[in-house]
Amino acid sequence: MLNATTTPSFEGRLESAGYSGLRRDRLETIQINLGRYCNQACLHCHVEAGPLRTERMEARTADRILDLLAQSPDVRSVDLTGGAPELHEVFRPLVLGARALGIEVIDRCNLTCLFVEGQEDLAAFLYDNQVHVVASLPCYTQGNVDRQRGTGVFDQSIRGLLQLNGLGYGRDGTGLELDLVFNPLGPSLPPSQAALEADYKERLLNDFGIQFNHLLTVTNMPIKRFSEQLRRVGKEDTYRTLLEESFNPAAVLHLMCRSLLSIGYDGRIFDCDFNQMLDLPAEGAPDIWFIQTFEDLAKARVTTGRHCFGCTAGCGSSCGGSLL
Repeated sequence: MLNATTTPSFEGRLESAGYSGLRRDRLETIQINLGRYCNQACLHCHVEAGPLRTERMEARTADRILDLLAQSPDVRSVDLTGGAPELHEVFRPLVLGARALGIEVIDRCNLTCLFVEGQEDLAAFLYDNQVHVVASLPCYTQGNVDRQRGTGVFDQSIRGLLQLNGLGYGRDGTGLELDLVFNPLGPSLPPSQAALEADYKERLLNDFGIQFNHLLTVTNMPIKRFSEQLRRVGKEDTYRTLLEESFNPAAVLHLMCRSLLSIGYDGRIFDCDFNQMLDLPAEGAPDIWFIQTFEDLAKARVTTGRHCFGCTAGCGSSCGGSLL
């Protein structure tokens, strides 16, 4: 087994695999974290979001992002995350602005936000703007979901999925994309994405009549809240070693940081959402007021660290699910 003295750095492992560092080779997606406020406080949350967090994006920051998007013709998608992105004031202006530019909008939805007071029209808003919904559902059973995300979350999640299905989300021929996200409950790699998707589709359809498009399996990153949870049970070092020993060089070419930029609620620029939470800024510009277009950073070097083993372990992992 590898140990702290023999484990090479992520950069060293890249070099051993024949890669000289890591660079963005195109820029297709701008992922925007609207803030840390959320109506849930999930155990695996690397953002440490929750109901008591107050960080929120200001309107002027959202306006600047839309100005930059208008000057960045290669950007195809805007990926809105949080916290619960829908509960932030700039969510709807960003959706409307990006869609007016012809850019796909992805909403990282926890499903329970659909039932927060004042959000009664949220599902209809998503439908009207053809927003691609990526919804968290770490299991198809109540016990596992409530243990990870809080009591009652599973029942509300099912209600949310049924509401979205009722609008046509996840149904063949509608063009309304509804994807689900699976995170392991503990310190392990996700199982086969294809096999687990088949299980999810069978169980959710048979038990609740729910349909969806794709399941995305995501490796839990050992940072922030999940790292603290691992430390409490004495499994942090074991899990990090698992990720490092499971390094798969074939995943490197497909890493999300090679086609994505992450923007913080305060306008700072990062190579991915994980780097953002670790306060590891992107090279080339500190924030959105120092660039004229997002494409200024299209070929920049990517900042890496030990946590990057989480994205290259096994079949690889990204916000879009398994890489291989």
